[in-house]
Amino acid sequence: MKDKVVVGSEEWCSFPTLGIPTIKARVDSGAKTSALHAINIKNFQKDGQEWVKFDINPIQNNAKTVIHCEAALVDQRVVKSSSGFRERRYVISTQLEIGGKRWEVEVTLTNRDSMGFRMLLGREAMSGRILVDPEQKYLLGQPSNEKLKEYYYTESSEKKGLRIGVLASNPELYSNKRIMEAGELRGHEMHFLNLKYCYMKLDADNPEIHYRGGKILSDFDAVIPRIRPSMTYYGCALTRQFEALKVFALNNAAAISQSRDKLFSLQLLLNSGVDIPTTGFANSPLDTDDLIKMVGGSPLIVKLLEGTQGKGVVLAETKKAAESVINAFKSLNANILVQEFIKEANGKDLRLFVVDGKVVAAMQREAAPGEFRANIHMGGTASVVKVTAEEKRIAIKAAKAMNLKVAGVDIIRSSKGPLLLEVNSSPGLEGIEGATQKDIAGEMIKAIEKHYKWK
Repeated sequence: MKDKVVVGSEEWCSFPTLGIPTIKARVDSGAKTSALHAINIKNFQKDGQEWVKFDINPIQNNAKTVIHCEAALVDQRVVKSSSGFRERRYVISTQLEIGGKRWEVEVTLTNRDSMGFRMLLGREAMSGRILVDPEQKYLLGQPSNEKLKEYYYTESSEKKGLRIGVLASNPELYSNKRIMEAGELRGHEMHFLNLKYCYMKLDADNPEIHYRGGKILSDFDAVIPRIRPSMTYYGCALTRQFEALKVFALNNAAAISQSRDKLFSLQLLLNSGVDIPTTGFANSPLDTDDLIKMVGGSPLIVKLLEGTQGKGVVLAETKKAAESVINAFKSLNANILVQEFIKEANGKDLRLFVVDGKVVAAMQREAAPGEFRANIHMGGTASVVKVTAEEKRIAIKAAKAMNLKVAGVDIIRSSKGPLLLEVNSSPGLEGIEGATQKDIAGEMIKAIEKHYKWK
């Protein structure tokens, strides 16, 4: 007992062999494995052995400080997070130093940007060596700001980056934080622009965009619109205003607004030769019977045109249920699509992430038990999947047809071959970055650099 290190629920520790002099950890005896924040993870061969290299920003909310690490790969395993999200992670073995003692521990590598701590210390690493007093914090002391600067201060790069704005509503959202971080890591000046705080002056000679408090938003090189569905109209108006000021929009306003119109999107995609599940659209409830026949009868899917993240999507298992759902929506004057149900997909679909005409990542989403919608927001789980050349071709073609530089393309595997479900102009990053360990936010920044031929 006297040889054990006594710690609180939060402590500072270090990883000498990784070159990390100090990092704040959440001490959690409820978690089995330990996890370390890591981005840009890549495996490679060294002396005939599997190794992994990765980058870490050791200080929370400081994306400019980066440590490049390498370690021998011990394992790859599926880890379930506290939120129930499953992801495959690389496992490394390295030395942990805490309270003046040092020993070998296994840690998994994962992007912890959405968490409050860069490090999670689990019970396997603590066993036999640490005692936890959960009511205390920093029993081993904390580094001063001066000490942190001494450890991590680096001369700023001479090269001036681009000025990029993230046009969105919630700065705490994983996707928005990752885009901000990725831009800063690549040397750019990043600004979070809250849609609600922006307003504009329409003027032939001197158009302007102002920010709350009267600040004029000028000298931006690019904006990345991340517009939530409820803000589509205003968000697109702002994006158009930036475009009028000759600011490059990673997705332009016209492409975003047409992507939000599900029916128009499907018509555009069909015109470009992309296959979709058989779909019907009608105005009058009097045509319900023929509408159901038209898509091959029940079971069928009923979709609200304004729905998002799987909301407003209903599976009608019988003709009677289909009639009830369609007529209920119609009585509310809601615009709906009816679509054939692809039973053989078995609650699974594919999300292909397209950036600048290339598929940069893909995952399979699987619906929760008893659910048919595979959306992560609906409790679906994500896993890495190998997509076919045909599926990649469809995704690239769909993004091009919609004129989107960044698109989340949802595809379902049917007995007729791959069918396109929908194209999202503000696809979330958390599920797909977690599942694939790919730096998709970095790919989005690279697309802006390519536009400006910035190196």
